[in-house]
Formats: sequence, C-alpha cells, structure tokens
Amino acid sequence: MNLLLAEVAQAAQRLADAGVPSPRFDAEELAAYVHGVKRGELHGVADSEFDARYWEAVARREAREPLQHITGRAFFRYLELQVGPGVFVPRPETESVVGWAIDAVRAMDVAEPLIVDLCTGSGAIALALAQEVPRSRVHAVELSEDALEWARRNVAGSKVDLRQGDALSAFPDLNGHVDLVISNPPYIPLTEWEYVAPEARDHDPELALFSGEDGLDTIRGIERTAHRLLRPGGVVVIEHADSQGGQVPWIFKEDAGWADAADHPDLNNRPRFTTARKATP
Repeated sequence: MNLLLAEVAQAAQRLADAGVPSPRFDAEELAAYVHGVKRGELHGVADSEFDARYWEAVARREAREPLQHITGRAFFRYLELQVGPGVFVPRPETESVVGWAIDAVRAMDVAEPLIVDLCTGSGAIALALAQEVPRSRVHAVELSEDALEWARRNVAGSKVDLRQGDALSAFPDLNGHVDLVISNPPYIPLTEWEYVAPEARDHDPELALFSGEDGLDTIRGIERTAHRLLRPGGVVVIEHADSQGGQVPWIFKEDAGWADAADHPDLNNRPRFTTARKATP
C-alpha cells in the first residue's frame, strides 16, 4: 500500500467517526481531487507526491462541509456541474425523477418537446433533459441570484433558456404549450429543521429546502403553475420527501383539471415523486 492509500484509510475512519454517511467514498474522492487523479488511480500516486493539503480537505469534510463544496463539482447523471455556497447540491435521488421524465417525453408523439424546469438551482435537471432529449426545447427558472450564478456557469454553451424569476409566475409566454413541467422544489417542513443533515441544513440555501409548516407550500403553487403552462395531455413530475408520499398526489385533483396523479418509488422503493397529466377537455 502506498502512502496515499494509507492516509485515505485513516481519513475514512475519521470521517466515519464524524458521522459522514459515505466515509470511504468521500475520503477517496477528496484524495483524487487534491492530487488531480481519478479515484481508480490513487494507487499510482508516488509517496513523494503526497500533498499534505489532503488533510485540510478532510478536516473540512469532517466538519460536515459538503463534499461538493470542497471539490467544487457535483456529478448528476452524465453531467459534471459546478457547485458551491449559495446553490443546492443536486442529489442522486433526483436522477430517478429525471429518468422518469425522459422516458415520458420520449414516449410523446412530439418532434421537439417543450420542457420547463421550475426551481432549477444548479441547472442539473434542465441540462440533463437537454442533453438526453436532444430535440427538446428546455426552459429553466431560478429565483435566487446566488444560485442563478452557478446555473449560468453550468448552462453556458447549452441550449437551455435560463431566466431569473419566481417559479409561480414564470414563463407566461409559454402558457398552454408546454409538454412537460418538472421540478425539485423546496419541500422540507419548517418544523423538521433540527432533523436535517448538517450538510444541507448548514450549507444549502434555506430557499431551496424549506416550504411552510408541512413543506408543501411551494408544491401547491407549482400545481397551479404547471396547469397554466401545460398543454392538454401534458405531464408534470415533481419531487417530494418520502414522508410526503400519498399527500402530494392529492394536490393534483381531478376537479382542478388533472388526471392519473400518482406517486412513484425511488431506488429504495420509497415514494419520492409525483406525476400527473393535465386533463383533456
């Protein structure tokens, strides 16, 4: 074992003792970042090339600073995104939401599907859809100026139309024409602040996390926005907490112009996102 791998083993134990959920992965990812190699290449780093700044990075992660803030990058589906303070770090759970949306759009008999991403944050969802549905026209909106700066960096050079604004009043020019509305909105109840992981609670912007006493305020607003934007037969997909399974589909009521509202499980078989179709008159 070379020096770096021995240090990684020690770092992993330190991170585990600090309560970091994935200590070995994070220790290796930090080592790869500091030494400018891939995780699978750590064994090739010569002892003489060990960089002591590794322990500075480990100490930051030990203090529960998000891994992605330390490295400045987050991986989402096939993307590498720039992230940091002021923007919500995209989570693996959201990849399943996007996967469902991609399948739904591909199943539509639409040559150039029109897609809107509400509360885009880093731009992860919008960029993934633009990349994986090449003929799509993707629009995204973000309210926070700080998050918008990160999104601008990420969508630069892409075809995503990024705008600043409130998701609840965005894109009036698209009313009645959108094929799919997607969102990973804030959905944590204010009453659960103390139970949120330190990485999110202390580092993700509150605007991206909390939404009223039951966590559903923004989702209720997005229901109205989605109905305004979608064409008849268009689809909405919206992420929520697994504890909100069963609650969110009831927001998309038949008497409000919706059909086929349903929850869907994530990879751990927990209800994680709701979909609904705008009813045809």
